Amino acid sequence: MTVSDNSQTKDGATEATKPPHFTMTEDEIIAKFPTRLRGYDLYRKMDSPRHIVAPMVDQSELAWRMLSRNYGADLCYTPMFHAKFFGDENPKYRNEHWQTNETDRPVFVQFCANDPDVLLKAAQCIGKDADAVDLNLGCPQHIARRGHYGSYLMEDWDLISRLIRKLHENLEIPVTAKIRVYPEVEKTVAYAKMVEAAGAQIITVHGRLREQKGHKTGLAEWAKIKAVKDAVSVPVFANGNILYFEDIQRCIDETGVDGVMSAETNLYNPALFSGKILSTWQMAEEYLRICDSVPTNASYIRGHLFKLFRYSLPIHVDLRKRLAEARSMDEYWQFVRDIKARLTKDAEEAETKFDPDNYETNEFGYRVYPHWICQPALRFEHDKEHSQSKRLLNEAQIKKDAGSKIADSSSKAGEGPEECVVENDCKRQKVSAA
Repeated sequence: MTVSDNSQTKDGATEATKPPHFTMTEDEIIAKFPTRLRGYDLYRKMDSPRHIVAPMVDQSELAWRMLSRNYGADLCYTPMFHAKFFGDENPKYRNEHWQTNETDRPVFVQFCANDPDVLLKAAQCIGKDADAVDLNLGCPQHIARRGHYGSYLMEDWDLISRLIRKLHENLEIPVTAKIRVYPEVEKTVAYAKMVEAAGAQIITVHGRLREQKGHKTGLAEWAKIKAVKDAVSVPVFANGNILYFEDIQRCIDETGVDGVMSAETNLYNPALFSGKILSTWQMAEEYLRICDSVPTNASYIRGHLFKLFRYSLPIHVDLRKRLAEARSMDEYWQFVRDIKARLTKDAEEAETKFDPDNYETNEFGYRVYPHWICQPALRFEHDKEHSQSKRLLNEAQIKKDAGSKIADSSSKAGEGPEECVVENDCKRQKVSAA
């Protein structure tokens, strides 16, 4: 099955059109796994999740998932795990990376892979401790290109189909997939239908091309996500262009999707799904309290604190150095106490008291919040042709000419980094209060 293949198999396909790796009919699969949920039955069993935390390397770990659930996340994905290492007989990688507890449901475990047997072996290690296993077909980073996984499988539809089908025919829990789009709507739709036909019970569509990363991140194309939603019969989640709480419903209205996934914006504002506008130190304190009870890799904690305080650390430069050198929970707590004292003072001395219901916007249409408030990471200083800035400026001018006060936030983008894995990251250490 190649990219140009127009004869993707659907349920009920004839034997003549069925790919050879489809070794079982759908009726046979249902008989083999009579209690395994499919499509909308799976979605409804999870209480129809609308707010979803994306799989993010080193960032969607158990402690962060717990924090996100406190603020409206209905479903969380683990970081992307490398199937080859996860299924290895030596459990070190698996033990270092896979954490869950009784509060961590529903949860999807995501893998990258390029070998169906290796993927199945890794997925079987999960047992029933997750609600589904997700295949990463979206990672655009160079390490994915070298390892031949993620979005770099998009030229090999046959392999993608075999990976999904292997799990669909052999795994106790459902298989899902997260994909990126092609330049052409028609190819994107055909791709999604192939993924569905192979057995994916939920499809997440990141509405960006593989080339849209780094300073070329740009806007996700909701129109392509809508086209996929209209074409498949399984639930669809949208990923991309979510900066503010209001963008969630706007995305649902424009695409018809069943849920909205946030990646980068969740890291800078873990209260995104609640609609609350909170201080960065409040989020940091709550996260560290969770880490006191859930041993967490020190590098994960440090990474989260850098993102939460992204806009304050350039102002309090000495604290940035301290955070970079911190390795223990005591040091992280002391950092948060010290920066909280400074930010509280900044807030008290501000000429204008912050009113979350009365904000200004900048020339690009972004909301202007003080640096101690959780807010999305914005990009408008790079590559004007590919970043959101050029389009935002055009939209803002149109709105201005029409007498509108602010540009429609549906034109904003923000979810940049895609999930990816570093093969030697199992060396990172966990830290705890003890």
